[in-house]
Amino acid sequence: MTDDATAGAAEALGRAVADLHRVLRRSTSRRIGRPPLPDAQVEVLRLVERCPEISVKETAERLHTAANTVSTLVGDLAGAGLLERTRDPENRRVVRLRLTPAAHVRIGEYVAHRRDLLLDALHRLDEPARRDVVRAAGQLHRLADLLTDQERAAQPADPARP
Repeated sequence: MTDDATAGAAEALGRAVADLHRVLRRSTSRRIGRPPLPDAQVEVLRLVERCPEISVKETAERLHTAANTVSTLVGDLAGAGLLERTRDPENRRVVRLRLTPAAHVRIGEYVAHRRDLLLDALHRLDEPARRDVVRAAGQLHRLADLLTDQERAAQPADPARP
């Protein structure tokens, strides 16, 4: 059972993370001078960045999204010059995904601008607050990992998979 203070803190954390994501996304895109990609496209790019040569089917499974939705996202990203699609030489029905050089540049710019925005904001905090935020980053990653594990455990088993 969760006490009211912990539940309130969880709600406040959720709001803070959402607010931080939204303002960083908006401010970073404004600094770069181009509109942000939709979140769903960003998720695909981030997954392909972590897992080069992932298939469209595997992408859909990992993102818990319908394969036809991922196919549409992949088509849009390929059309924008951000993803390369190649046929798997072992199984020509399988399409493998890889970031293009343009995607690497775009991601690098985004990461650099986001880092600079965060550094500027961190420097405007007093030293104890800055230390707290920096120290919390590792625990926030741990929280994300715990939520990911929880999400995976909640997924029904696929009887077609060995």
